[in-house]
Amino acid sequence: MNQKNKIVEVYGLWFADLVAIGISFVLATYIRFGNFRDMGDKGIHFQVCLVLLLFCTVYTFFIDWNRNFLKRKLQKELYEILKYHVIMMLVVQMIMYFLKWADVFSRLVMIYFPIINVALTLLLHLMIKKGMQIHYKSELSRIKVLVITHAEMADEVLERLQDTLEINYQIVGIACPEAGDVRREGAQAAGMDAYRDEKIDGIPVVHAGDDFMENVTLMALDEVFIYAPELKQKQIQKILNGFDEMGVDCHYCIELPGTQPERSKIESFGSYSVITYTRFQSSYKRLLIKRVMDIAGGLVGLLITMVFFPFVALAIKLDSPGPVMFSQIRIGRNGRRFKIYKFRSMYIDAEERKKELEGQNEIQGLMFKIENDPRITRVGKFIRKTSIDELPQFYNVVKGDMSLVGTRPPTADEFEKYNQYYRRRISMTPGLTGLWQVSGRSDIEDFDDVVKYDLEYIDGWSLTLDMKILLRTIWVVLAGRGSR
Repeated sequence: MNQKNKIVEVYGLWFADLVAIGISFVLATYIRFGNFRDMGDKGIHFQVCLVLLLFCTVYTFFIDWNRNFLKRKLQKELYEILKYHVIMMLVVQMIMYFLKWADVFSRLVMIYFPIINVALTLLLHLMIKKGMQIHYKSELSRIKVLVITHAEMADEVLERLQDTLEINYQIVGIACPEAGDVRREGAQAAGMDAYRDEKIDGIPVVHAGDDFMENVTLMALDEVFIYAPELKQKQIQKILNGFDEMGVDCHYCIELPGTQPERSKIESFGSYSVITYTRFQSSYKRLLIKRVMDIAGGLVGLLITMVFFPFVALAIKLDSPGPVMFSQIRIGRNGRRFKIYKFRSMYIDAEERKKELEGQNEIQGLMFKIENDPRITRVGKFIRKTSIDELPQFYNVVKGDMSLVGTRPPTADEFEKYNQYYRRRISMTPGLTGLWQVSGRSDIEDFDDVVKYDLEYIDGWSLTLDMKILLRTIWVVLAGRGSR
C-alpha cells in the first residue's frame, strides 16, 4: 500500500474510533440518566470523555493496533477491539481513581459505555473495511505490477507476493530474463506468439528477449518488482534505466536467497542505501514506550529503595563489616561495560573465596551458584530471598544501563568465555528481571537453559511480553521464590 493510502487508512480509523467514543459516551450517559440535566457534575463527565479520546489517540499511534487492518478476519477484528477496550477501561478507571473522579462519576455509564462502544467500533470498522476493499479492487485504484525473476524462482516468488501484497496490488505479468526465457510444455519458437497463452499460477508470461522493453511499453503497468540475484549488474542497470525512462516505479530486491526476510530491512548507511540483516525487528515507537516504562518504573523503584535503605543499611552494618553497597562491572547491550549496584549480601572477601568453591558449582556452564553459599551473610540470605538486594539496580534502569525487563547481564569473566551463540543474549539491553527469572530460576541447573530463555525473550519481544514478565516477577517475589 502506498504512503497516501496508508495515511488515509490510519487517520480514517483513528477518526472513526474517536467518533465511536463520542457517540457511545453520549448514549451511555443518556441511557443512564434519561436526559443530560441530571448527570451530576458535567465537568467531570466532560473530562472523562476527553481522557477516553486521549487514550484512543495514544493507543492508535503508539501501539499501532490497526496495522494489517484489511487482512484481519472478523474473529481477529473482534479480538483486537476487545483488547483495546479492556486496556482502555483499566487505564481510564485507574486515572479516575487517582483523580478521585470515581466518587462522583456514574458507574453505570462506565458499564454501558464499553458495551455500546465495542458494538459501534466493530460496526464502523467492518463498514470502513468493506468500503476500502471495494475501492482498492476497482480498476482505477489497482496497482498493476510486473514481476521479473528467474524461472526456477518464479513459483516461490509469486506465491510469496500473492500472500503478502495488499489487496490493491495486481500482478499482471511475469518475465524471466535469463537465456531461454520461461517456457512451459508446448512452447514454440521465440516470439510473442509463442508466449501469448503461457501462464504461471494464472499470471501471464511476458517474453523477456531483446524486445522485452518494447513489449512492456504497451502494457498497463504501474510498478515493477525485480528479484533476480543471478543477473549481472549491467543487465539490472539496463532494465532499471528502461523503466525509469518510462516513468514506471521499480522495486529492486537485494535480498540474498535463503535469508529470512523478517530479519532484513532497507535503510541508509551514510549516503548509501543498504539492506540490513538483524534478528531484532521492532518499531521505534515500541522501543520508546519501553524506555518510558523503564524511566517511570525506575523512578518508582528508586523511591522504594530510599524507603528500604536505612533499614537494610543498618542490618547489613550490624551483621558483617564492610560497605552497604556492592558494585561490579557487568556486560550490557552489545558488549558495553557498566557498573551494577546491589545491597551487599556477601562477606567482603567473597570474590577471593569464589575460586575455592568453584568445584561445588551447581550450574553447568558459565554461571556460578551453590545452594548454601558460605560467602552469603545472614542478612544477605534474607535480602536475596526477597530480592531486596536488587533494589539499587533501579538506578541502572533510570540511567539506561539496564531495563526493567531484559536478559541477565553477565560478569566480565563470564563474557570472556562466550561463543557466538552465547553472545546473542547481550544483543538487547539487560534487565532487572527476565523470562528465565520467572521460569524457575532457582531450579535451573544448566547455563544453556538460561541462554535458551534469554534468546526466546529476544526473538519474541513485545510490550505485552514485558508486562506479563513484570506481573509474574511480582508474584515470584511475593511467593518467596527468589534467588537462592
